[in-house]
Amino acid sequence: MTKHRSVRSAPEFPAGSALRGPRALVAVVGRPNVGKSTLFNRLTGSSAAIVHDEPGVTRDRHYADAFVGARPYTLVDTGGFDPESDDPMKAGIARQVEVAVLEADVVVCVLDATSGLVDADRRAVKLLRKSNKPVIYVANKSDSALVEAEAQDLYRLGVERIIGVSALHGRGMHELDAAIERALPPEAPFDGPEPADDLVRVAIIGKPNAGKSSLVNRLAGAERVLVDDRPGTTRDAIDTLVELDGRRYVLVDTAGIRRKSKVTKEGSVVEAVSVLHAVRAMERCDVVVLMCDAAEGVAEQDAKILGLAVDRGRAVVIALNKTDLLDKDGRKRAEEQAKDKLTFAPYAPIHALSVGKNRGVKGLLELVTKVHDGYVQRVSTGQLNTFFEDVLKTHPPPTQGGKAPRFYFITQAETRPPLFVVMTNAPESIHWSYHRYVANQLRKRFGFVGVPIRIRYKARRKAWRGKDGPDVELSDKTS
Repeated sequence: MTKHRSVRSAPEFPAGSALRGPRALVAVVGRPNVGKSTLFNRLTGSSAAIVHDEPGVTRDRHYADAFVGARPYTLVDTGGFDPESDDPMKAGIARQVEVAVLEADVVVCVLDATSGLVDADRRAVKLLRKSNKPVIYVANKSDSALVEAEAQDLYRLGVERIIGVSALHGRGMHELDAAIERALPPEAPFDGPEPADDLVRVAIIGKPNAGKSSLVNRLAGAERVLVDDRPGTTRDAIDTLVELDGRRYVLVDTAGIRRKSKVTKEGSVVEAVSVLHAVRAMERCDVVVLMCDAAEGVAEQDAKILGLAVDRGRAVVIALNKTDLLDKDGRKRAEEQAKDKLTFAPYAPIHALSVGKNRGVKGLLELVTKVHDGYVQRVSTGQLNTFFEDVLKTHPPPTQGGKAPRFYFITQAETRPPLFVVMTNAPESIHWSYHRYVANQLRKRFGFVGVPIRIRYKARRKAWRGKDGPDVELSDKTS
Protein backbone atom coordinates (compact mmCIF):
# COMPACT_ATOMS: atom_id res chain seq x y z
CA MET A 1 0.00 0.00 0.00
CA THR A 2 1.27 3.44 -0.85
CA LYS A 3 1.90 5.55 2.24
CA HIS A 4 0.56 9.06 2.59
CA ARG A 5 2.44 11.75 4.44
CA SER A 6 1.84 15.28 5.61
CA VAL A 7 3.85 18.32 4.61
CA ARG A 8 7.37 17.93 5.84
CA SER A 9 9.25 20.02 8.33
CA ALA A 10 13.01 20.46 8.13
CA PRO A 11 15.84 22.04 10.07
CA GLU A 12 16.35 25.66 9.11
CA PHE A 13 20.13 25.42 9.18
CA PRO A 14 21.42 21.89 8.50
CA ALA A 15 24.41 20.91 10.58
CA GLY A 16 27.62 22.15 8.98
CA SER A 17 25.68 23.84 6.18
CA ALA A 18 28.18 26.64 5.79
CA LEU A 19 31.00 24.18 5.18
CA ARG A 20 29.32 22.49 2.26
CA GLY A 21 29.57 23.46 -1.36
CA PRO A 22 26.62 24.55 -3.50
CA ARG A 23 23.45 22.55 -2.93
CA ALA A 24 22.26 20.13 -5.57
CA LEU A 25 19.63 21.58 -7.92
CA VAL A 26 16.45 19.64 -8.76
CA ALA A 27 14.23 21.01 -11.55
CA VAL A 28 10.52 20.20 -11.90
CA VAL A 29 9.44 20.23 -15.56
CA GLY A 30 6.47 19.14 -17.65
CA ARG A 31 3.73 20.42 -19.92
CA PRO A 32 1.15 22.94 -18.66
CA ASN A 33 -1.40 22.04 -15.98
CA VAL A 34 0.01 18.68 -14.92
CA GLY A 35 0.46 19.83 -11.30
CA LYS A 36 4.09 20.92 -11.22
CA SER A 37 3.47 23.81 -8.84
CA THR A 38 1.40 21.63 -6.52
CA LEU A 39 4.25 19.12 -6.43
CA PHE A 40 6.74 21.94 -5.86
CA ASN A 41 4.73 23.14 -2.88
CA ARG A 42 4.43 19.59 -1.52
CA LEU A 43 8.18 18.95 -1.75
CA THR A 44 9.14 22.28 -0.19
CA GLY A 45 6.41 22.24 2.45
CA SER A 46 5.27 25.71 1.39
CA SER A 47 2.86 27.58 -0.83
CA ALA A 48 5.52 29.55 -2.67
CA ALA A 49 4.31 28.58 -6.15
CA ILE A 50 0.93 29.80 -7.40
CA VAL A 51 -1.47 26.93 -8.04
CA HIS A 52 -4.38 27.35 -10.46
CA ASP A 53 -6.32 25.17 -12.87
CA GLU A 54 -5.58 27.53 -15.76
CA PRO A 55 -2.57 26.36 -17.81
CA GLY A 56 0.46 28.62 -17.86
CA VAL A 57 0.07 30.31 -14.46
CA THR A 58 3.73 29.64 -13.66
CA ARG A 59 5.75 31.68 -16.16
CA ASP A 60 9.06 32.17 -14.38
CA ARG A 61 11.16 29.81 -12.37
CA HIS A 62 10.72 29.68 -8.59
CA TYR A 63 13.50 28.60 -6.24
CA ALA A 64 12.98 27.13 -2.78
CA ASP A 65 14.83 24.88 -0.37
CA ALA A 66 13.75 21.29 0.14
CA PHE A 67 15.09 18.38 2.14
CA VAL A 68 15.35 14.67 1.64
CA GLY A 69 16.23 13.18 4.99
CA ALA A 70 18.67 15.69 6.49
CA ARG A 71 20.14 16.67 3.14
CA PRO A 72 19.15 20.04 1.68
CA TYR A 73 18.75 20.74 -2.02
CA THR A 74 17.38 23.59 -4.12
CA LEU A 75 14.12 22.92 -5.97
CA VAL A 76 13.15 24.84 -9.12
CA ASP A 77 9.59 25.11 -10.42
CA THR A 78 9.34 25.85 -14.15
CA GLY A 79 6.57 26.98 -16.46
CA GLY A 80 4.63 24.57 -18.62
CA PHE A 81 6.73 23.22 -21.50
CA ASP A 82 4.91 23.46 -24.84
CA PRO A 83 7.44 23.56 -27.72
CA GLU A 84 4.72 23.38 -30.39
CA SER A 85 3.10 26.67 -29.40
CA ASP A 86 3.58 29.83 -31.50
CA ASP A 87 2.77 32.03 -28.49
CA PRO A 88 5.88 34.19 -27.75
CA MET A 89 5.20 33.90 -24.01
CA LYS A 90 5.20 30.10 -24.18
CA ALA A 91 8.35 30.20 -26.30
CA GLY A 92 9.99 32.18 -23.48
CA ILE A 93 8.81 29.59 -20.97
CA ALA A 94 10.36 26.85 -23.12
CA ARG A 95 13.71 28.67 -23.00
CA GLN A 96 13.41 28.93 -19.21
CA VAL A 97 12.79 25.19 -18.99
CA GLU A 98 15.85 24.49 -21.13
CA VAL A 99 17.97 26.65 -18.81
CA ALA A 100 16.62 24.83 -15.76
CA VAL A 101 17.45 21.45 -17.28
CA LEU A 102 20.91 22.65 -18.27
CA GLU A 103 21.72 23.84 -14.73
CA ALA A 104 20.01 21.02 -12.82
CA ASP A 105 21.67 18.01 -11.21
CA VAL A 106 18.39 16.04 -11.25
CA VAL A 107 15.17 16.55 -13.24
CA VAL A 108 11.67 15.53 -12.13
CA CYS A 109 9.44 15.24 -15.19
CA VAL A 110 5.75 15.49 -14.28
CA LEU A 111 3.15 13.68 -16.42
CA ASP A 112 -0.63 13.65 -16.05
CA ALA A 113 -2.03 10.25 -15.03
CA THR A 114 -5.58 11.25 -16.01
CA SER A 115 -5.21 12.69 -19.51
CA GLY A 116 -3.09 10.08 -21.26
CA LEU A 117 -0.08 10.55 -23.49
CA VAL A 118 0.19 13.68 -25.64
CA ASP A 119 2.79 14.90 -28.12
CA ALA A 120 4.14 17.53 -25.71
CA ASP A 121 5.11 14.68 -23.33
CA ARG A 122 7.05 12.95 -26.11
CA ARG A 123 8.93 16.14 -26.95
CA ALA A 124 9.74 16.77 -23.29
CA VAL A 125 11.16 13.25 -22.92
CA LYS A 126 13.20 13.73 -26.10
CA LEU A 127 14.69 16.95 -24.70
CA LEU A 128 15.50 15.29 -21.38
CA ARG A 129 17.24 12.34 -23.02
CA LYS A 130 19.56 14.76 -24.81
CA SER A 131 20.45 16.41 -21.52
CA ASN A 132 22.11 13.27 -20.11
CA LYS A 133 20.83 14.25 -16.66
CA PRO A 134 19.23 11.85 -14.16
CA VAL A 135 15.47 12.09 -14.79
CA ILE A 136 12.69 10.90 -12.48
CA TYR A 137 9.30 10.48 -14.21
CA VAL A 138 6.17 10.85 -12.12
CA ALA A 139 2.51 10.40 -13.06
CA ASN A 140 0.75 13.06 -11.02
CA LYS A 141 -2.95 13.03 -10.09
CA SER A 142 -2.68 9.29 -9.29
CA ASP A 143 -5.20 9.74 -6.50
CA SER A 144 -5.90 6.01 -6.27
CA ALA A 145 -4.41 2.69 -7.30
CA LEU A 146 -7.04 2.43 -10.05
CA VAL A 147 -6.01 5.75 -11.64
CA GLU A 148 -2.36 4.74 -11.36
CA ALA A 149 -3.10 1.46 -13.16
CA GLU A 150 -4.93 3.30 -15.93
CA ALA A 151 -1.85 5.48 -16.47
CA GLN A 152 0.21 2.55 -17.78
CA ASP A 153 -0.17 4.06 -21.25
CA LEU A 154 2.55 6.54 -20.27
CA TYR A 155 5.12 3.74 -20.48
CA ARG A 156 4.85 4.08 -24.27
CA LEU A 157 7.31 6.94 -23.79
CA GLY A 158 9.96 4.26 -23.41
CA VAL A 159 11.02 5.19 -19.89
CA GLU A 160 12.06 2.54 -17.39
CA ARG A 161 10.00 3.65 -14.37
CA ILE A 162 7.13 6.05 -13.67
CA ILE A 163 6.23 6.82 -10.05
CA GLY A 164 2.54 7.36 -9.41
CA VAL A 165 1.96 10.32 -7.08
CA SER A 166 -0.77 12.66 -5.97
CA ALA A 167 0.84 15.98 -5.13
CA LEU A 168 -2.50 17.27 -3.88
CA HIS A 169 -3.05 14.45 -1.35
CA GLY A 170 0.54 13.34 -0.67
CA ARG A 171 0.17 9.87 -2.18
CA GLY A 172 3.43 8.31 -3.42
CA MET A 173 5.67 11.04 -2.00
CA HIS A 174 7.82 8.63 0.00
CA GLU A 175 8.73 6.81 -3.21
CA LEU A 176 9.52 10.11 -4.93
CA ASP A 177 11.68 11.22 -1.98
CA ALA A 178 13.65 7.98 -2.16
CA ALA A 179 14.14 8.35 -5.92
CA ILE A 180 15.39 11.94 -5.53
CA GLU A 181 17.78 10.90 -2.77
CA ARG A 182 19.25 8.14 -4.95
CA ALA A 183 19.65 10.47 -7.93
CA LEU A 184 21.34 13.37 -6.09
CA PRO A 185 25.08 13.63 -6.69
CA PRO A 186 27.17 12.59 -3.68
CA GLU A 187 28.11 15.31 -1.25
CA ALA A 188 31.80 16.07 -1.03
CA PRO A 189 32.84 15.03 2.50
CA PHE A 190 34.45 17.68 4.64
CA ASP A 191 37.42 15.82 6.11
CA GLY A 192 39.92 18.60 6.75
CA PRO A 193 40.07 21.37 9.31
CA GLU A 194 37.62 24.25 9.24
CA PRO A 195 38.37 26.91 6.61
CA ALA A 196 40.95 29.46 7.68
CA ASP A 197 39.24 32.18 9.72
CA ASP A 198 41.51 34.89 8.31
CA LEU A 199 40.08 34.47 4.78
CA VAL A 200 36.80 36.37 4.59
CA ARG A 201 34.50 35.21 1.78
CA VAL A 202 31.90 37.84 0.87
CA ALA A 203 29.07 37.60 -1.68
CA ILE A 204 27.82 41.00 -2.87
CA ILE A 205 24.21 40.87 -4.08
CA GLY A 206 21.47 43.31 -5.05
CA LYS A 207 19.69 45.00 -7.94
CA PRO A 208 21.52 46.10 -11.10
CA ASN A 209 23.32 49.44 -10.88
CA ALA A 210 23.33 49.42 -7.07
CA GLY A 211 27.13 49.77 -7.06
CA LYS A 212 28.27 46.18 -6.51
CA SER A 213 31.04 46.19 -9.11
CA SER A 214 32.08 49.73 -8.16
CA LEU A 215 32.50 48.57 -4.57
CA VAL A 216 34.74 45.69 -5.63
CA ASN A 217 36.85 48.00 -7.78
CA ARG A 218 37.14 50.58 -5.01
CA LEU A 219 38.32 47.95 -2.53
CA ALA A 220 40.66 46.30 -5.05
CA GLY A 221 42.16 49.65 -6.03
CA ALA A 222 41.79 48.83 -9.72
CA GLU A 223 39.12 48.14 -12.31
CA ARG A 224 38.99 44.41 -11.71
CA VAL A 225 35.29 44.19 -12.57
CA LEU A 226 33.53 45.83 -15.52
CA VAL A 227 31.48 48.82 -14.38
CA ASP A 228 28.74 50.33 -16.55
CA ASP A 229 25.64 52.43 -15.92
CA ARG A 230 23.56 50.00 -17.93
CA PRO A 231 21.88 47.29 -15.82
CA GLY A 232 22.96 43.71 -16.40
CA THR A 233 26.67 44.28 -17.11
CA THR A 234 27.76 41.54 -14.71
CA ARG A 235 26.29 38.17 -15.70
CA ASP A 236 28.50 35.72 -13.86
CA ALA A 237 29.66 35.60 -10.26
CA ILE A 238 33.22 37.01 -10.31
CA ASP A 239 35.78 36.36 -7.55
CA THR A 240 38.30 39.04 -6.61
CA LEU A 241 41.02 38.40 -4.01
CA VAL A 242 41.83 41.51 -1.98
CA GLU A 243 44.28 41.97 0.90
CA LEU A 244 43.77 45.00 3.14
CA ASP A 245 45.27 45.76 6.55
CA GLY A 246 46.67 42.26 6.84
CA ARG A 247 43.34 40.49 6.14
CA ARG A 248 42.48 38.64 2.96
CA TYR A 249 39.05 38.88 1.37
CA VAL A 250 37.42 37.03 -1.50
CA LEU A 251 34.82 39.42 -2.91
CA VAL A 252 32.24 37.71 -5.11
CA ASP A 253 30.50 40.21 -7.40
CA THR A 254 27.18 38.76 -8.55
CA ALA A 255 24.76 39.67 -11.30
CA GLY A 256 22.12 42.28 -10.52
CA ILE A 257 18.77 40.74 -9.62
CA ARG A 258 15.97 42.57 -11.40
CA ARG A 259 12.25 42.54 -10.79
CA LYS A 260 10.51 40.10 -13.12
CA SER A 261 8.63 42.96 -14.79
CA LYS A 262 11.95 44.47 -15.86
CA VAL A 263 13.27 41.33 -17.56
CA THR A 264 12.85 41.26 -21.33
CA LYS A 265 11.96 38.09 -23.21
CA GLU A 266 15.34 38.20 -24.96
CA GLY A 267 17.22 38.49 -21.68
CA SER A 268 15.18 36.03 -19.67
CA VAL A 269 17.55 33.09 -20.14
CA VAL A 270 20.64 35.10 -19.23
CA GLU A 271 18.77 36.56 -16.27
CA ALA A 272 17.75 33.11 -15.06
CA VAL A 273 21.33 31.84 -15.14
CA SER A 274 22.57 35.00 -13.42
CA VAL A 275 20.16 34.59 -10.51
CA LEU A 276 21.19 30.96 -10.08
CA HIS A 277 24.86 31.95 -10.05
CA ALA A 278 24.11 34.57 -7.39
CA VAL A 279 22.39 31.94 -5.26
CA ARG A 280 25.32 29.56 -5.57
CA ALA A 281 27.80 32.35 -4.83
CA MET A 282 26.09 32.82 -1.47
CA GLU A 283 26.46 29.13 -0.72
CA ARG A 284 30.25 29.31 -0.85
CA CYS A 285 30.58 32.50 1.20
CA ASP A 286 30.31 33.25 4.91
CA VAL A 287 29.03 36.84 4.67
CA VAL A 288 26.41 38.23 2.27
CA VAL A 289 26.31 41.99 1.61
CA LEU A 290 23.03 43.26 0.18
CA MET A 291 23.86 46.40 -1.84
CA CYS A 292 20.91 48.77 -2.20
CA ASP A 293 20.42 52.12 -3.89
CA ALA A 294 19.47 54.34 -0.95
CA ALA A 295 17.36 56.60 -3.19
CA GLU A 296 15.35 53.70 -4.63
CA GLY A 297 15.23 51.67 -1.43
CA VAL A 298 15.15 47.93 -0.78
CA ALA A 299 13.03 46.08 -3.38
CA GLU A 300 10.93 42.95 -2.93
CA GLN A 301 13.40 41.02 -5.08
CA ASP A 302 16.24 42.10 -2.75
CA ALA A 303 14.29 40.77 0.22
CA LYS A 304 13.67 37.46 -1.55
CA ILE A 305 17.30 36.85 -2.42
CA LEU A 306 18.43 37.91 1.07
CA GLY A 307 15.90 35.42 2.41
CA LEU A 308 17.80 32.66 0.61
CA ALA A 309 20.98 33.77 2.39
CA VAL A 310 19.17 33.74 5.74
CA ASP A 311 17.73 30.29 5.00
CA ARG A 312 21.27 29.05 4.43
CA GLY A 313 22.45 30.45 7.75
CA ARG A 314 24.78 33.08 6.30
CA ALA A 315 25.82 36.24 8.13
CA VAL A 316 24.34 39.34 6.48
CA VAL A 317 25.05 43.06 6.12
CA ILE A 318 22.79 45.67 4.48
CA ALA A 319 24.70 48.36 2.57
CA LEU A 320 22.80 51.51 1.54
CA ASN A 321 24.80 53.02 -1.32
CA LYS A 322 24.58 56.46 -2.98
CA THR A 323 23.64 58.20 0.26
CA ASP A 324 25.46 61.30 -1.05
CA LEU A 325 22.34 61.91 -3.14
CA LEU A 326 20.17 62.23 0.00
CA ASP A 327 19.97 64.73 2.81
CA LYS A 328 19.99 63.74 6.48
CA ASP A 329 16.23 63.11 6.60
CA GLY A 330 16.38 61.12 3.36
CA ARG A 331 19.08 58.84 4.75
CA LYS A 332 17.05 58.26 7.88
CA ARG A 333 13.98 57.35 5.80
CA ALA A 334 16.07 54.95 3.69
CA GLU A 335 17.30 53.14 6.80
CA GLU A 336 13.78 52.88 8.23
CA GLN A 337 12.47 51.54 4.90
CA ALA A 338 15.22 48.90 4.84
CA LYS A 339 14.33 47.79 8.39
CA ASP A 340 10.63 47.55 7.47
CA LYS A 341 11.35 45.52 4.33
CA LEU A 342 13.81 43.14 5.99
CA THR A 343 12.08 42.42 9.29
CA PHE A 344 12.90 38.71 8.93
CA ALA A 345 16.57 39.56 9.61
CA PRO A 346 16.38 42.12 12.44
CA TYR A 347 19.95 41.32 13.47
CA ALA A 348 21.39 42.50 10.12
CA PRO A 349 23.35 45.77 10.57
CA ILE A 350 22.62 48.60 8.13
CA HIS A 351 25.58 50.64 6.85
CA ALA A 352 25.27 53.85 4.82
CA LEU A 353 27.96 54.66 2.26
CA SER A 354 28.75 56.28 -1.07
CA VAL A 355 31.07 54.18 -3.21
CA GLY A 356 31.33 56.93 -5.84
CA LYS A 357 32.49 59.50 -3.26
CA ASN A 358 34.53 56.89 -1.32
CA ARG A 359 32.59 57.60 1.86
CA GLY A 360 31.93 54.79 4.29
CA VAL A 361 33.66 52.14 2.13
CA LYS A 362 36.36 51.40 4.70
CA GLY A 363 33.68 51.33 7.41
CA LEU A 364 31.72 48.74 5.43
CA LEU A 365 34.78 46.50 5.17
CA GLU A 366 35.41 46.87 8.90
CA LEU A 367 31.78 45.91 9.58
CA VAL A 368 32.02 42.89 7.26
CA THR A 369 35.17 41.78 9.09
CA LYS A 370 33.44 42.13 12.46
CA VAL A 371 30.43 40.16 11.24
CA HIS A 372 32.66 37.42 9.82
CA ASP A 373 34.68 37.14 13.03
CA GLY A 374 31.45 36.69 14.97
CA TYR A 375 30.27 34.10 12.47
CA VAL A 376 33.35 31.90 13.03
CA GLN A 377 33.73 32.71 16.74
CA ARG A 378 33.74 29.92 19.30
CA VAL A 379 32.99 30.92 22.90
CA SER A 380 34.35 28.76 25.71
CA THR A 381 31.93 26.82 27.89
CA GLY A 382 33.22 28.65 30.97
CA GLN A 383 32.45 32.07 29.46
CA LEU A 384 29.01 30.90 28.34
CA ASN A 385 28.03 29.56 31.73
CA THR A 386 29.18 32.76 33.48
CA PHE A 387 27.07 34.65 30.95
CA PHE A 388 24.07 32.39 31.58
CA GLU A 389 24.30 32.83 35.34
CA ASP A 390 24.05 36.59 34.81
CA VAL A 391 21.07 36.14 32.45
CA LEU A 392 19.20 33.96 34.94
CA LYS A 393 19.77 36.41 37.76
CA THR A 394 18.48 39.31 35.69
CA HIS A 395 15.66 37.57 33.84
CA PRO A 396 14.78 33.93 34.77
CA PRO A 397 12.60 31.99 32.30
CA PRO A 398 8.85 32.29 32.82
CA THR A 399 6.80 29.27 33.88
CA GLN A 400 5.09 27.53 30.95
CA GLY A 401 2.33 24.96 31.34
CA GLY A 402 2.74 24.87 35.10
CA LYS A 403 6.40 23.79 34.78
CA ALA A 404 9.35 26.02 35.66
CA PRO A 405 12.31 25.41 33.30
CA ARG A 406 15.66 24.82 34.98
CA PHE A 407 18.95 25.30 33.10
CA TYR A 408 22.02 23.25 33.97
CA PHE A 409 24.70 24.43 31.55
CA ILE A 410 25.26 25.87 28.07
CA THR A 411 27.92 25.09 25.47
CA GLN A 412 28.63 26.03 21.86
CA ALA A 413 28.41 23.03 19.53
CA GLU A 414 29.05 24.60 16.11
CA THR A 415 30.12 27.72 14.24
CA ARG A 416 29.12 29.02 10.78
CA PRO A 417 26.45 29.75 12.05
CA PRO A 418 26.85 29.40 15.82
CA LEU A 419 24.78 26.72 17.56
CA PHE A 420 24.42 26.74 21.34
CA VAL A 421 23.12 23.77 23.32
CA VAL A 422 21.38 24.39 26.65
CA MET A 423 20.75 21.44 28.94
CA THR A 424 17.40 21.83 30.69
CA ASN A 425 14.68 19.84 32.40
CA ALA A 426 11.87 21.15 30.17
CA PRO A 427 12.84 22.02 26.56
CA GLU A 428 9.23 22.30 25.44
CA SER A 429 8.52 24.94 28.10
CA ILE A 430 10.91 27.56 26.67
CA HIS A 431 8.78 30.36 25.24
CA TRP A 432 9.90 31.91 21.96
CA SER A 433 10.10 35.34 23.58
CA TYR A 434 12.64 34.04 26.10
CA HIS A 435 14.64 32.50 23.28
CA ARG A 436 14.74 35.89 21.58
CA TYR A 437 15.88 37.49 24.83
CA VAL A 438 18.71 34.96 25.26
CA ALA A 439 19.80 35.33 21.61
CA ASN A 440 19.90 39.12 21.93
CA GLN A 441 21.93 38.86 25.14
CA LEU A 442 24.40 36.50 23.43
CA ARG A 443 24.83 39.08 20.65
CA LYS A 444 25.34 41.89 23.14
CA ARG A 445 27.87 40.01 25.29
CA PHE A 446 29.94 38.25 22.60
CA GLY A 447 29.55 40.46 19.52
CA PHE A 448 27.51 38.24 17.19
CA VAL A 449 26.62 41.19 14.95
CA GLY A 450 24.79 40.25 11.75
CA VAL A 451 24.99 36.56 12.67
CA PRO A 452 22.03 34.14 12.83
CA ILE A 453 21.97 32.34 16.15
CA ARG A 454 20.57 28.88 16.86
CA ILE A 455 19.85 27.65 20.37
CA ARG A 456 18.96 24.02 21.03
CA TYR A 457 17.29 23.32 24.36
CA LYS A 458 18.11 19.71 25.14
CA ALA A 459 16.53 17.50 27.78
CA ARG A 460 18.93 16.11 30.39
CA ARG A 461 18.75 12.33 30.55
CA LYS A 462 18.35 10.54 33.86
CA ALA A 463 18.92 6.82 34.10
CA TRP A 464 15.86 6.19 36.30
CA ARG A 465 13.48 8.53 34.47
CA GLY A 466 14.54 8.42 30.85
CA LYS A 467 14.29 11.55 28.80
CA ASP A 468 12.39 14.48 30.35
CA GLY A 469 10.98 15.77 27.06
CA PRO A 470 11.66 16.49 23.40
CA ASP A 471 14.65 18.53 22.32
CA VAL A 472 13.67 21.94 20.95
CA GLU A 473 15.79 24.00 18.55
CA LEU A 474 15.03 27.66 17.94
CA SER A 475 16.64 30.12 15.56
CA ASP A 476 16.30 33.82 14.87
CA LYS A 477 13.63 33.02 12.27
CA THR A 478 11.36 31.45 14.91
CA SER A 479 11.50 34.58 17.02
